[in-house]
Amino acid sequence: MLLSGLLLAYNSIISNFNGEPEVMMSEQPPFFVSQCSSSSNSVAIDRNGMLNIAVWNIYKQKKVDWQPVLTNLTKHNDLVLLQEAKLNRTFKQYLEDNQFHVLMAKGFKLMNVPMGVMNLSTEPANEACAYQTTEPLIRFAKSTLVSRYPLSSGEQLLVINLHGVNFDVRLTSFEAQFKQILHKVTIHRGPVILAGDFNTWRDGRLDIVKQLAHGLRLEEAQYKVDFRKRVFGLPLDHLYYRGLTLIDANSDKTTASDHNPIQTQFKLK
Repeated sequence: MLLSGLLLAYNSIISNFNGEPEVMMSEQPPFFVSQCSSSSNSVAIDRNGMLNIAVWNIYKQKKVDWQPVLTNLTKHNDLVLLQEAKLNRTFKQYLEDNQFHVLMAKGFKLMNVPMGVMNLSTEPANEACAYQTTEPLIRFAKSTLVSRYPLSSGEQLLVINLHGVNFDVRLTSFEAQFKQILHKVTIHRGPVILAGDFNTWRDGRLDIVKQLAHGLRLEEAQYKVDFRKRVFGLPLDHLYYRGLTLIDANSDKTTASDHNPIQTQFKLK
């Protein structure tokens, strides 16, 4: 009875930390107001048909050298997809100083500081929605951000930035997290990017991702240099795409996080 009561109390507390799935689309407060948001932007995110995209688990900005590495990523990429972004005072100031277009899907808040996945881009998105999946064991939520950006071809780029559930023995929550985005990708008629730290540290996890990608006709980027973080020999970070031509993909070493970033270059078809 005592253990059951403690578990109920713990779940209640964590549920308050998680709150509802919310997206930040404005750099001005109030930051989080709804699950989905939209804007009237019509400026293409690509540059004359070329598009550079980076993916990086920023490790809550715990490492001292995260700022110069992130600055370099944003300098050379039109879109940077971050996982484990911690929207504390230092990071807010960094974002304001550099004047990025920011999207964030909150996973949870600790001490009123949001943590989750974040997109930094040269041009704003047309729309964005946030989703949450609760970790079965620790009960904190992992977030997924689904957004659309205009392209010079007249199409829209659908971008899914996902941080995979980690503590899930049966993989039911892990699989459900990926199935959240199935309908969005299925009905989308333009190019697609699915990327993030998927936590694919065992074969069963990687199989779920590969089967979903195959069903959605998504190809995985092939890397010339591949220093993606691995656990039990399996890479955790991935980028899948559809409707684009991959020109280049690399993952170089860094000391600014416990993950090494992915950088890719695409050409519109």
